[in-house]
Amino acid sequence: MINLVDLRRQFKSVEQEVLQAIAEVIEGGQYILGPKVKELEAKIAGRLGVTEAVAVANGTDALVLTLEAYGIGPGDEVITTPFTFFASAEAISRVGAVPVFADVDPVSYNISPSEIEGKITEKTKAIIPVHLFGLPADMDEINEIAQRHGLIVIEDACQAFGAMYKNQAVGSLGDAACFSFFPTKNLGTMGDGGIITTSDRELADKIRKLRTHGTTKKYFHDRIGYNSRLDEMHAAILLINLAKIDEWNQRRRELAERYRTSLAGVSDLTLPIESDHCTHIYHLFCIGSQRREERMKKLLQAQIQTAVYYPRCLHLQQVYAPLGYKTGDFPVAEALSERLFAVPMHPFLTEQEQDQIISILKQKDEN
Repeated sequence: MINLVDLRRQFKSVEQEVLQAIAEVIEGGQYILGPKVKELEAKIAGRLGVTEAVAVANGTDALVLTLEAYGIGPGDEVITTPFTFFASAEAISRVGAVPVFADVDPVSYNISPSEIEGKITEKTKAIIPVHLFGLPADMDEINEIAQRHGLIVIEDACQAFGAMYKNQAVGSLGDAACFSFFPTKNLGTMGDGGIITTSDRELADKIRKLRTHGTTKKYFHDRIGYNSRLDEMHAAILLINLAKIDEWNQRRRELAERYRTSLAGVSDLTLPIESDHCTHIYHLFCIGSQRREERMKKLLQAQIQTAVYYPRCLHLQQVYAPLGYKTGDFPVAEALSERLFAVPMHPFLTEQEQDQIISILKQKDEN
């Protein structure tokens, strides 16, 4: 089977370094918010060009804690995309606010700035653009809209570590940004993890308090918080993977270009775009087809794994039925949910394996 992601190959490539790092953590005896976490926070902040990075338990918590630290809650609205993983909207709901959806751009698949403005009301407090599949959203326009209306911009960068927008790192483009270190992310660990980046020291301090039960002094609590801390072992693993991320991202880009070159002109296939002002890191390589099920079946028969991202838009999820959205409200996002499917994309995919995938995808034209 050619896997969509191959975590075993990735582990093998860093196995000795990881085992040594884990042994050092065990020997050190500090397993929560220890020196490895501090080192990871400092290195990520420095890399992204921000002053603060706060490691937390996962990417969803990163979004929740950031929203709460900004004081967003019941009675507030936050605009985001309906075409993304559920956590982007779930975090808004978790703090008691209401997710308000705006349709996406048909080429980039990211939230469309032209759709955002019409969704702003007196209740709107923030915008959460998602850098979907590793391609940065149109942050200049989004930030300009936010500034005119006095709104906060929180990047959902969970799929895009290392992506660039006009020579500026994703994670430094809004008021704050949230990353996930879930194992299948391009920068991942062997479990859950996340981080929030910002240059707002006051915000970062609020998040640090929230992640540790609402306290900065043990047993003395100023507010109700969370237990959302990054384990020291995960930080140790992430430090190793962080040193490899540029190499791994570049390999993703090379594989993406091979897909694009080989599949160019194949009828019924829509391929991800490259942008002159963005660096796409291809967390996923999603292809569009009106014959999605037929194509996925052929790939499966050839022992090639695929997946659909995402089969149901967020506004049509049962949990959001009370918001009153219906089919047809966001036609671009809904069309994408019916056409897109992901093919294998990871730094350890061989060109021979990729050629097998390409060959199957071309068969429709050759029959």
